[in-house]
Amino acid sequence: MRCELLINVSIFELFSSAANESDIVEEEKVKNETIISGNNNKKSPQISTAKSRWKALARSAFVRNLRKTAQTTNSVNNETKHNSHTNGVIVAKSNHLNETHQNSDSSSSENECEDKDYHLLELLALKSLQLSAPASDIILKNRTNNWVQLSGHEGSFALAGPGTIWKKRSTDDTEVRAYEALMQDSYMCEMVPKFFRHVSYMGDYFIEIEDLLYEYKDAAIMDIKMGTRTFLEEEVKNRKPRNDLYEKMIKIDANAPTDEEHRQRAVTKLTYMKFREALSSSSNLGFRIEGFKAGEDLQLCKDLKLVKHRDEVRNTLKAFLMSKRQVRHQLIDRLKQLADKFESSEFFRSHEVIGSSLLIIHNGKSAGVWMIDFAKTIAVPKDITIDHKSQWALGNHEDGYLFGLNNLIDILEECADD
Repeated sequence: MRCELLINVSIFELFSSAANESDIVEEEKVKNETIISGNNNKKSPQISTAKSRWKALARSAFVRNLRKTAQTTNSVNNETKHNSHTNGVIVAKSNHLNETHQNSDSSSSENECEDKDYHLLELLALKSLQLSAPASDIILKNRTNNWVQLSGHEGSFALAGPGTIWKKRSTDDTEVRAYEALMQDSYMCEMVPKFFRHVSYMGDYFIEIEDLLYEYKDAAIMDIKMGTRTFLEEEVKNRKPRNDLYEKMIKIDANAPTDEEHRQRAVTKLTYMKFREALSSSSNLGFRIEGFKAGEDLQLCKDLKLVKHRDEVRNTLKAFLMSKRQVRHQLIDRLKQLADKFESSEFFRSHEVIGSSLLIIHNGKSAGVWMIDFAKTIAVPKDITIDHKSQWALGNHEDGYLFGLNNLIDILEECADD
């Protein structure tokens, strides 16, 4: 039996600092023992055995199709170890079984082959992914300076490995179901991060998705919250006035409540949420800029919730673009493509998109845009039809997503006029 192990070339780039293979294995063994003992003696379900580690890695973004069993040929005994390059991956071939095992049954031979593959996987992959926790020290060391979490996402992400992240989620599986559906949507699958699996670890729940920043170094990043409404209708069905929301409102604008609300010293949640949306460009433009980092020193700017008027939004986008005409054109093209695909998607014809963001990344030369955050993307009632453009009223489930997307495209095109 001959075994083939396909290994992503990018894994090997992470090993250049290692003195030798034995040092890697020893280092990771010590690290595993320390992490496991430090987590209340709990082993991660992903690292309890070599086989479970293999299976977990096989589902991850940066290692797929790691083991491929070759067909038995008459030339097995004469085959020598060699490596060859095929389509960007290194194919490592070796005859793992000596002549004394040739008469064993096929299942026994395959098990021995798998065991050797597991050992080789430990040797190569553990240096780049520590599955006993969302991210290993070596990955954090390489990525800490390039990683940023924008407004609303602090503490929500952990680097899982080269090319993947774990995003924390609630026990509700709404976002999982949304990603699973979008992966099957021929129009939208390229407009969102690749989704790989959902996992639980130490009592928390995560989804493993593509790390969109992985291919970028010192990139400018912007998070744009889309839609005219960022709350679910069920969140505002309770019409009972609340004192705590009144207090929040008058801290922002003492003149916002009506005379009756002042007398009651209370407002409904619907009133408060509409008031909050009206503070930003969500209400008039259908999107608001949550935060961004850009410029020579890549400063992080997060105090943008009161950026409301069109000229303010345009100036903020210009600061993000840093006069990169090529980037602006790429973003406009990508956003127009997103708008076309969104309107053609069966999924979005039947789902309201609430609280979802656009993640925009550029490095001055190339740019990308992706839809992210689907924790409030839910199916509308079967008797309801939405177009994502019409004005929202309680009960019609409109979200204003396409209204905001079209405005964003228009404002980016206006940036050229200046």
